[in-house]
Amino acid sequence: MSRFTNCFNKKTALIPFITAGDPNPNLTVPLMHTLVEAGADLIELGIPFSDPMADGPVIQRASERALAAGTSLTKVLAMVKQFRVDNQTTPVVLMGYLNPIEIMGYEKFAKAAQDAQVDGILTVDLPPEEATEFTKILKNYNIAPIFLIAPTTTTERIKKIASQSEGYLYYVSLKGVTGSANLDLNSVAEKLTEIKKHSNLPIGVGFGIKDAKTAAQVATISDAVIVGSALVQLIENTSEDQVLEVASAFIREFNE
Repeated sequence: MSRFTNCFNKKTALIPFITAGDPNPNLTVPLMHTLVEAGADLIELGIPFSDPMADGPVIQRASERALAAGTSLTKVLAMVKQFRVDNQTTPVVLMGYLNPIEIMGYEKFAKAAQDAQVDGILTVDLPPEEATEFTKILKNYNIAPIFLIAPTTTTERIKKIASQSEGYLYYVSLKGVTGSANLDLNSVAEKLTEIKKHSNLPIGVGFGIKDAKTAAQVATISDAVIVGSALVQLIENTSEDQVLEVASAFIREFNE
């Protein structure tokens, strides 16, 4: 877990999310390196899925583009392995849905993820009550199980999630799918205070970070700021030959 330790030690971490294979599978690894060079401390790499129910239309379309380009779970793991050739320090967390992992098999997936040097996995549709077997296997392969905590999550469920989690906790800052609006900073601060009573893990805040101004506000109360839909939207609206340059400029704004 040393990559996580280093990531959260220095400052509020900046965590961009991109969908693997979008806009082009050949651009994913260069884009990952570009994000790190621009100031990303950790990368969440989305596993494209045909029914991403927790995601809004922006990330849904990114999954569609990635799948149309032939991106699979096996290829996503290969991308991480390629990224590791030149980067041994930045944590990479895979974020996706359980179905592709179940098809591959828990043990086979965990072994392949360890071989690719994946640091953590956040499975959006796997509740902690049903995650015991998968969590145990992940930990056996030194991969951090990461879970979402929502504004509506009860104290008892926070305790259960905290007991199974490693790496960091992902706080969904508002109700709804990714890309939603109306971030209430006071409500977020209250919930983070409650979560910290039950866990010493760093807490990243996502689902409502649209720009550098919002990120700066969230950074005052959280251990990490997660930006997903805004970056994925930018990628969608940019020609492929300009993606690296535009994504770099966007992420650099968050560190100014």
